[in-house]
Amino acid sequence: MTMEDTRTRGEHDGAAPAAYPLDPLSGAEIESAAAVVTASEYATPTLKFVMIQLAEPAKTASLTFVGEQDVPRRAFLTMYDAAAKLICEAVVDLGARVIESWTPVPGRFPSYLVEHMTGVEEKVREDPRWQEAMRKRGVTDFSLAMIDPWPAGYYGAQDHYDNSPLICRPLTFVRAAPSENGYARPVEGLIVTFDLDTMTVLDVEDHGAVRLPAKGGNYSEQFMFSPDNRPAFSGFRDDVKTIEITQPDGPSFTVDGWNVQWQKWSLRVGFNPREGLVLHEVTYNDRGAVRPIMYRAALSEMVVPYGDSSPTHWNKNVFDMGEVGMGFSANPLTLGCDCLGEIFYFDGTVNDSDGNAVTIPNAICMHEEDYGISWKHTDFRTGEVEVRRSRRLVISMICTVGNYEYGFFWYLYNDASIEMEVKLTGVLTTGAIADGETPRWGKMVAPGMYGPNHQHFFNFRMDMSIDGPGNSVYEVDSIPEPDPALNPHHNAWITKDTLVASEAEGARDWEYSTGRYWKVVNPSKLNEFGAPVGYKLMPKDIVPVMVQEGSVIYDRARFVQHNLWVTKFDAKELYAAGDYMYQSADAQGLPEYVADDAPLEDTDVVLWYTVGAHHVVCPEDWPVMPCHYTGFKLKPVGFFDGNPALDLPPSPPKACHMA
Repeated sequence: MTMEDTRTRGEHDGAAPAAYPLDPLSGAEIESAAAVVTASEYATPTLKFVMIQLAEPAKTASLTFVGEQDVPRRAFLTMYDAAAKLICEAVVDLGARVIESWTPVPGRFPSYLVEHMTGVEEKVREDPRWQEAMRKRGVTDFSLAMIDPWPAGYYGAQDHYDNSPLICRPLTFVRAAPSENGYARPVEGLIVTFDLDTMTVLDVEDHGAVRLPAKGGNYSEQFMFSPDNRPAFSGFRDDVKTIEITQPDGPSFTVDGWNVQWQKWSLRVGFNPREGLVLHEVTYNDRGAVRPIMYRAALSEMVVPYGDSSPTHWNKNVFDMGEVGMGFSANPLTLGCDCLGEIFYFDGTVNDSDGNAVTIPNAICMHEEDYGISWKHTDFRTGEVEVRRSRRLVISMICTVGNYEYGFFWYLYNDASIEMEVKLTGVLTTGAIADGETPRWGKMVAPGMYGPNHQHFFNFRMDMSIDGPGNSVYEVDSIPEPDPALNPHHNAWITKDTLVASEAEGARDWEYSTGRYWKVVNPSKLNEFGAPVGYKLMPKDIVPVMVQEGSVIYDRARFVQHNLWVTKFDAKELYAAGDYMYQSADAQGLPEYVADDAPLEDTDVVLWYTVGAHHVVCPEDWPVMPCHYTGFKLKPVGFFDGNPALDLPPSPPKACHMA
């Protein structure tokens, strides 16, 4: 792979600059916050740190902290005491080294601690009940077992906080040999209930042995061309020629700490253990005027509900962000493989359960991409041609949660539009099936193995600031001209704007027949036609929600029931399914946020947009899935006086070499 120039935040800056109020916590700040708690009266021998992140300061009237003085740096800590079965939250003033607040959160469970992801496998292997079940399936070399610590989900009242410890329900897979793809050999019907408080096995359910699939499912060079593999190839393709992305003058962006300037865009990059990548203070310079667009944008939650009634699969409905953490799951990205071109990397820093800082190198990748034609016109009478090429700034992270990889890509375009694209890849979680049987709730991907029907839903929280803090949201439908006298030819149609006036009306659904979209406008800022300036949210790839009322996931993931939710800004409302949904049965998050029916007109509004992926698997998804794409776009609508990309310079003609 070609290694282009790379830089990491702070690498060439000499002394580290003073932290901006929205900058992520440094490793030293994380450890300082943990030390303050450990030395306090609140500390116990069994207290563990779940997440340590920036306690973001309150918004200012100007929507920026430039010029603000003496904004204190604070850390927000989530902790769990297994002995007391209690979550506690704290805010620590890092400068004064004092605890400003300490808040117990009874009746809730935390997301995973770091050791939960690694310690479960060893303990399950030692359990005699699990070993007996494995022997029934012909497995005696337990070192080949892969035991994934799946979150508990919710089985019923026995999982409620008053009656249950903090648990997970691990699923087992078996490698055919060391380093082979274990997901090719799922152990069907075997479910373990594991106590994460005591790190012990509580129960082993065996719903009957199914023969392990015989064919390999390897995708690494070491095993890929084995005749036992499926599919098997004779070798790598020999006609893939090298592509090199070069920018001899360097990139068009500049980076100062966590602040990024690219063409007319300015923004601040953020990172924390739960959300991972965060964007702050997104603005656009319009002929010298800096115009705000979004104050904060990040993934707010995701859930993966499975549509399979069999014992091993029916309760799979993980909240990979809220139950695990996207920041914890972020990959160290590799130049030439994950990212190509002139790259700038941001490291991510998280914590372990003892309060130590852990650095994920190259957790966030930033680079520019050519994106084809931005605009073009040929005057056929004169032969004159004007064409400009589009370019976009890419800010991305890729997270591994068990078997799946999720790529989150924010794109900023030089026509002032913004796009979020989710890329799904990785390995299917699979099930074994008896010879001659056909799966009812999934599709075959290899002999003796199927992939269950499932969906992925991602909710993105966008704190909008279109030309300032006072915004309104309208639902826009295209409908036939309603006045017959004005539509004699039956061809006319109009757009109808409906104000989303309050949170009671804030849960909205897409409508195919009207080409529905939503726009956020600033009623105090009018364009040259007297209309309020705005941006519109353009849906892509809407999928039907298969989560059914009466299922255990219905209330836990109520945010998936609507494509868009609109709320009035509240700094405490960050997560679409609530702060702590682990082992919960009740509806949290957005249903609670809209309950007070706050007015939404000309105020500080937040968009919560859900995108989905509908996955009916196929053999081509095995053994590793080609990227599936979903997402949405934000586009200016009446925000500018004309095409904002009109001032792009022409590209110099280049010779095309044909072999």
